[in-house]
Order: sequence, then structure tokens, then C-alpha cells
Amino acid sequence: MNAPLKAGDVVRAVDFGDAADVRRIETYVAETGASLFHRPAWLQAVEAGTSQRAAGLVAERLGVVTGWLPLTEVRSILFGKALVSSGFGVGGGIIADSDAAAAALAEAAQAYVLRGRFSGIELRDGPIPAGWQMRSDKHCNFERPLCADDEAELLAIPKRARAEVRKGLGLGHRVTTGRDRRDLAAHYACYSASVRNLGTPVFPRVLFKAMLEAFPGQSDIITVWQGETPLASVLSFYHKGAVMPFWGGGVFEARAARANELAYYKLMLHARHMGMTTFDFGRSKTGSGPYAFKKNWGFEPQPLTYGVWTAPGARKRNIDPTDATFSRKIELWKKLPLPVANALGPWIARGLA
Repeated sequence: MNAPLKAGDVVRAVDFGDAADVRRIETYVAETGASLFHRPAWLQAVEAGTSQRAAGLVAERLGVVTGWLPLTEVRSILFGKALVSSGFGVGGGIIADSDAAAAALAEAAQAYVLRGRFSGIELRDGPIPAGWQMRSDKHCNFERPLCADDEAELLAIPKRARAEVRKGLGLGHRVTTGRDRRDLAAHYACYSASVRNLGTPVFPRVLFKAMLEAFPGQSDIITVWQGETPLASVLSFYHKGAVMPFWGGGVFEARAARANELAYYKLMLHARHMGMTTFDFGRSKTGSGPYAFKKNWGFEPQPLTYGVWTAPGARKRNIDPTDATFSRKIELWKKLPLPVANALGPWIARGLA
């Protein structure tokens, strides 16, 4: 696709098989200070881990990049076909040097939807074009600066949550940080048990492996152990001076052992020693349990604005677990034996990008 713009720019699809093309986009993302989810490496890891195709539209003028829209082509028997910017990400919407380039990327995205017979496209953050459905009440992000030392970090946690962390510290749990096969296995054991208990299908194990491989110097796993048993584990990314605990969870015993609280506190200390200045606690659905947990830790919710354009005549994609249509399915999923949930979950979760 090559779409000329009035100002002399062009919008085209990115060739992920062209290493030079990918490097140009990575450079543009870095120069604009965009999110981790704008990076082609993120899209490629999503594809490697879920088989959902990496795509994207770039605006250029005389060979110079002036805008970028990362895309994941989501195909699911259960949830249909849609474009997401950016797959499995918190953000990843349009970035552009001008309003004209942003508008052109949005227009090209609509043409992409129609040409590929997708149901529509979701932009996560960034400018939302006029006429698109806009929502700012579904998700919030949580972040705050890291403190100067370990004690200050502990005191920055509100009293009730701080008491839970102190209990965890007093139980003598072993805490490890790493990226090897053992770390990944421990993380998947904790994460899969956690999401099953919430009634949510687990993502494929290979997705987490692909992410660690895509960001070798910008990701790791912190795990809290009781003997040789992992209790809680968090896979985090490091980007633009912020640590981002992205996929985390704990087994049933983690709650009594205060393992989740200990993991996040230890991650704060580890991140500061790595030179990070911000703790980005990530996205949660407004009013959910994780939303309340993060507020209890002293983080203020920051509404995220997403935009959706649905193709004429198409049914809007719905993957919102708080929707009433999913309530019975969620309750049934919670009752599945963990091996069964782990066998079926990745097949379903690939469509939840």
C-alpha cells in the first residue's frame, strides 16, 4: 500500500522482513520517546508468542519517518478479526510529527480494516480521530517515582499495605531475579494459577519466552520462593527509566505468605539499583480488584483513553471480562483443574490481544 498525502508525505505498510525498515522504525520510536508497545520488537514478540501477525503503517516524507502506527492483526474463532494498536500492550496508538500525518495514518488504518475484512481497529492511547468512539472510563494506569533508598521506599507505601510487606519480609522467603529456564517455569506456574483463579485463560508460555528474548537487557523475572516452591512471580520490562511489572501472579498460598506484596517491594528496590526512577504499576480495569490493590499501595489512577473504529456493518469486538455475557464463563473457568485450564487457555488467550 502506498497512499499519497496532500503535504507530499506517503503512508505505507512496514515490511517486517526488511531489517533496515524495522531499524528505521525502532529509531523513530526511540527519538520520539514513545512507549515500549510502539517498538517493532514488541509486535514481533507478540507474533512469535501467539501467531498474531505483526503489522504497521508508517508515514514518510522524502524518506524521513513522520509517523508510525503499530498494529497486531488479531484473528480468533471466538472473538473475530480485528486490528489492535498495540497487541497485548497498555498503549501503542498513533505517534506522528503533525496532525496531518496522524490523520493520514488513521485514514490508512481504516482502509486496512476494510481491505482485510477486519471488524475494526482499537487505538490504545495517542490521538483519537474525530468520529471514532472514545472511552476513558474503562482502564487506568498507575505510576509514581521511586524513592531514594530502601527505607524510604517502604515508608512510601501506605500504612496498611506497608504492614503486609513487613510481614512478608519477616517470613524469610527467598527472592530471586533472573531470566533463565527455571525463572520462566516458576513464573508460568504462579501466573497460570493466578489467572485461572480469576477465571481468565492463560497466555501461551511461549509468549513470555519470546518477550524475554526480544528484550534481553530490558526484562527479567522476580520470584518469591518458599523452599523450592514458587509462591509469586512477576515478569517486568524496563523502558525510559521506568520498571513495568507486566505479568505477575501468585499461587493460592501466596496470599497468606504475603508473597505478592514482597515481590513488588523487592522489585522496587531492584529497579532502583538498575537506575530506574519510576515504578509503572501498569493498567487495571476501573473498579477491579487489581485497581483497588494499586490504590492501596498509594498509586493514583490515571485514566487511559482508547479509541475504536468499527467497520460499517461489522459487530464490535468484545473481550471485556466485566461484560455480563462473560460472567458465567468466568465462573466455570475458575473451577477447571489447573492442567486443563493451562491446556485450553493459550488457544483462547491468543485472541485477547
